Amino acid sequence: MTDLVTIRSIALTAQINPLGAELTHLRDAGGRELMTDADPAFWTGHAPILFPVIGMPFEETIRVDGTAYPMKKHGFARRSLFEVIEAAEDRVTFALTDSAETRAAYPFAFRLELTYRIEGATLWIEARIANPEDTPLPASFGFHPAFAWPLPYGEDRAAHRILFDADEPDALRTIAADGTIAEARRPSPLDGRELALRDDLFTEDALVWDHIRSQGVTYGAANGPQLRIAFPDTPMLGVWTKPGAAYVCIEPWHGIADPVGYTGEYPDKPGVFEVPAGGEKRIEMSVTLKG
Repeated sequence: MTDLVTIRSIALTAQINPLGAELTHLRDAGGRELMTDADPAFWTGHAPILFPVIGMPFEETIRVDGTAYPMKKHGFARRSLFEVIEAAEDRVTFALTDSAETRAAYPFAFRLELTYRIEGATLWIEARIANPEDTPLPASFGFHPAFAWPLPYGEDRAAHRILFDADEPDALRTIAADGTIAEARRPSPLDGRELALRDDLFTEDALVWDHIRSQGVTYGAANGPQLRIAFPDTPMLGVWTKPGAAYVCIEPWHGIADPVGYTGEYPDKPGVFEVPAGGEKRIEMSVTLKG
């Protein structure tokens, strides 16, 4: 078991696990937990980092230049031990570089850094994907934070909702039995910009927006403190829980699971971006406690 790294401000305390560079706890000034209880009856994750794939590759395989490589759901970063390369009271940076083990699944050189910093009542999380090679680096990246549902402020679970920044009228993607993306779509469950949270929304897995207009959402009960989750750099969003669990995941993604039956090349897969030769891509999200 790895020791958690703690950063704090007067308003928030965060603890991050070097295994996966995973945000494990986020507490307010009163010590109240804003993250999942990680009940093993439902899901033991907290906020895994998704790299270099989002969701399920078809038959747990990606293909590069005609060669098949084994790739688990959500990629290998969440199971990898990151190095702490910089730490202070209010910030910490973790790094993961390619190795023989990663290249057996993802045949590319890379450096992935995750920086967590707290300013007042806001936790900022920035991913930096660097490409040391002289050819483009294909990749996907996603955040997967699980917030307490209900939040610890005495409001009923049924009173919680997610309010989107913009109208989101498009139909959502659906998830097939094998975890890939099905051809069928489902109508948007929003009432205006509001998603009223109910367990029955998730009986068929996550809600998946593959083109989202909003750059952030506000989560919580209207009469209590809320969380503002901003994601200016990601064009997709997943919202997920298991019915009855004490968390809801609000997941900004730059990528998506494979389409059903996809056997094409990994760089051509929907949602994959390119990091230019010798360049980098930065993807940020933030969580602000309001009220």
